[in-house]
Amino acid sequence: MAFGFLEVAVTPAVRAVQEALGVAHMWSNFKGQREFDRFTEREAAFVADRDSFYMATTSETGWPYIQHRGGPRGFLKLLDDRTLAFADYRGNFQYLSIGNLSANSKACLFLMDYPRRARLKMYVHADVVALDADPDMTEKVLDGASGKVERIIRLRLQNFDWNCPQHIVPRFTETELASALQPIRQRLESLEAENAQLRSQLAGKSSPDAHAQ
Repeated sequence: MAFGFLEVAVTPAVRAVQEALGVAHMWSNFKGQREFDRFTEREAAFVADRDSFYMATTSETGWPYIQHRGGPRGFLKLLDDRTLAFADYRGNFQYLSIGNLSANSKACLFLMDYPRRARLKMYVHADVVALDADPDMTEKVLDGASGKVERIIRLRLQNFDWNCPQHIVPRFTETELASALQPIRQRLESLEAENAQLRSQLAGKSSPDAHAQ
């Protein structure tokens, strides 16, 4: 359990609910444990393999907004063990996430691996970086990018946690299905070729010329 994550997540209201439901004792001793505030090789590999994630921000009125972000695999770049960044493309011109972040830098990310039923969640502080503000970072983040990029969004890690996979329903992309089904397709092609050869042989044996011989 990522106890540093819970130090952010468990508010007085959450604590009151835990008390009311009789589970507060389960979380009374989590301080002083590992903070989970730096990415390890495990998280780095997980981030590099993602082609999408969900990001939650909050407006000045207190309403949350969850946005799906997608791109080529690895578009969310790990800059160091506490920093991520991604290219922000031109979209529908609503700029809801960007507007929310201008008032409140706090955000929460969910990174999903549906086939393996894994979920990595993070609390981050996000800031918007102009494309010409840090050329080295921009070059790294835009590697493999296409489309109209308007800015870079940099994410500074507060804490992360890995979630229980119990209720994650496995889902597969078209590419993942194609890869998994490739051996079956190859076997079918082999069987079809074998059947065609056998039919040809049987047709030859049953032909009038074959009987005449």
